[in-house]
Parts: sequence; structure tokens; C-alpha cells
Amino acid sequence: MLINSRGKKFLVRDFNSDFHTQFGFFRKDDLKKKSGSRILSNTKSEFTIFEPCFIDLYRKIKRGAQIIPLKDIGAIIAETGINSKSRVVDAGSGSGALACFLANIAKEVVTYEIREDFIKIVEHNIDFLNLKNIKIKNKNIYGGIDEKNADLITLDLPEPWKVLENAKKALKVGGFLVSYSPTIPQVMDFVDKARELNDFVYVKTSEIIEREWEIEERKVRPKSQPMGHSGFMTFIRKI
Repeated sequence: MLINSRGKKFLVRDFNSDFHTQFGFFRKDDLKKKSGSRILSNTKSEFTIFEPCFIDLYRKIKRGAQIIPLKDIGAIIAETGINSKSRVVDAGSGSGALACFLANIAKEVVTYEIREDFIKIVEHNIDFLNLKNIKIKNKNIYGGIDEKNADLITLDLPEPWKVLENAKKALKVGGFLVSYSPTIPQVMDFVDKARELNDFVYVKTSEIIEREWEIEERKVRPKSQPMGHSGFMTFIRKI
């Protein structure tokens, strides 16, 4: 990757051709220099070469369905405490953003998706991120979950309450079920059904509002376009 002192980044995919940007072009021979090298474009703009890490590549994944923002993914990880030993089930995959991010942390992830066009996007993103511990199933999770003793199940579905009966069989005791929904009526139906079953304890429902700031010498202010509401996260736990 290339980065300048203002934080502008470019992912270089082809090292056999010159790389063109609004800051000028960089010679292919310069692009092959070792990480940490500083190179100049033909317009004398200076950039530093560095090896991209997971988050750099993740920001370049292919998108079909709207993805869950990083602010919400961070909350899911923090609240459930998943780690390198965790087994995760996810549905529906959409573009695979959440499943791929969790796979970078967890031991294994299985993601369910019924749309074949979305599955192709997920497969592309898995390959792009070089993830080896994630599996896609072309199956409706409303009809059943094959996995057992899961540490976490994440749902981004229009009717998440329809998964509860299957989830209680798939989750280990103490495992988390997280539903991501755009509207409160969905949250209400999900929580009401979970309480009826008596196999889950309701933990919380939350949303994350992110406000980024501009820092430019003495000009310090919130950015004009904050990251507002994106979805409600409801956390329940099997007991």
C-alpha cells in the first residue's frame, strides 16, 4: 500500500505497471521497494510503502448488500468477547462483511445465505482476504442450524425471531445470540419471543452513534456528516 502524510491511502494490486493517482503516477520499479521506503510520484508527491494489514484489505472488499459498519461490528466483538477459540454461526451473509471480520478473530465461522448472487460476493471477499476458516452454506437458517456448541450466532435477517428455536439447539450454554435490525418493531418481536422460550436471558439492546472530529491546526470541530443510526443490536444469551 501507499500512504502519505495526510493519511491518504492507495491499495496497489498490480506491481507490473505504473500506478496512477490524482497525485501523479508512481513508477512500477519504485512500487517494488521494501516496506518503509518513501517514493515520489512524477509530480513530486511523497508516499510511503507499507504492507497492508487485514483492516486495509477489509476496507476494499466487494459490496452487494449493505454491510454492517465497523462501529457496530466492534460493539458485537466487545460485548460477546469472542476470541481465537470461538466458533461462530452467521446469517444472512449479505456481502460477508461481518462473517469475514469475525473470521479474522474466531477459530471458525459458518455463514448462511440463501441468495446465490450474494454467495458469489462472499466467496470473492473470502478469497481477497485470504481467510481459511470460514464456510458458506446456501441454506435458509430458518429451517435449521447444522452446527452445535457455537459460542456466538449473529443474525442480520428480517425475522430473527424465527431462528430462536434453532439457535437454542446450536448454542452452547452461555453462548450469545446477536440480532442486528434496522427497526424497533423487529427488536420488540425478537425480545418478546426470546422471553417466551425461557431458554435465553435478555442482555441489552443498543445502537452506536459515531461522531468523527476534524483536527486542522486550531480548527477543531465535529465533521458535518456524523455516522448516525445504522441498526439496533440486541444481545441475548442462552441459559
